[in-house]
Amino acid sequence: MHFLWAFLVGGALCVIGQLLIDLTAMTPARILVLYVVAGVVLSALGWYMPLAEFAGAGATVPLLGFGHLLAQGVVDAVERHGLLGALTGGFSAAAGGIAASLVCGVIASLLSKSKDQS
Repeated sequence: MHFLWAFLVGGALCVIGQLLIDLTAMTPARILVLYVVAGVVLSALGWYMPLAEFAGAGATVPLLGFGHLLAQGVVDAVERHGLLGALTGGFSAAAGGIAASLVCGVIASLLSKSKDQS
């Protein structure tokens, strides 16, 4: 049942993003920023953690989950290191995911052949 809820919640988040692309003049880049900021705001209000516990990867993997991860990293770092944690907490919490995406990007660039856009 946990997989079903993860699929439904993650799918609903994707449907909302697709509707924003299709029905508004927003660019995908603005929607990306909107989702990350919405994750931070929902996390700050305390609304995202119950959703993440309920839906698991369906809520933590999308961009909203990245915003939630950044916010939680800042909160944890501020508790441990004081105000300096506000600057370092988000980077520390998301370092693994960011490093993995950079490594995958480098591998993809090495395995593919670039060509001019025309």
